Amino acid sequence: MPEDRSNKVSCSNYRCEIEITLEVLSGKWKALILWNLSNHEPIRFNEFKKLIPEITQKMLTQQLRDLTKNGLVEKTIYPQVPPMVEYSLTPMGKELVPILEAMDNWGKKFVDKFKYRRGLPK
Repeated sequence: MPEDRSNKVSCSNYRCEIEITLEVLSGKWKALILWNLSNHEPIRFNEFKKLIPEITQKMLTQQLRDLTKNGLVEKTIYPQVPPMVEYSLTPMGKELVPILEAMDNWGKKFVDKFKYRRGLPK
């Protein structure tokens, strides 16, 4: 669960459940990480860099830690040299997939409508 932070939603201080969902998914990259895991799991750390080339290593590490801490992503470390680490969705993370699919569909419709309004080719 998200930690208590000033000016942020916490488990003990929110007005509705949408706020807690937004807190868990907040940021530019978390939804994209979850979306990629839903389509390609399991994923190794360096594979994320190929799937989301704009994300920095520091940000990817931070976002994966947050998602793991909140119980949406599972990190599996294989005892070998060098160690191999894979990430996959937990059952709770998989519950978000229909929401992410709905967001993807809505985004596609929005882009099509925006292009139509601007007279751009679809």
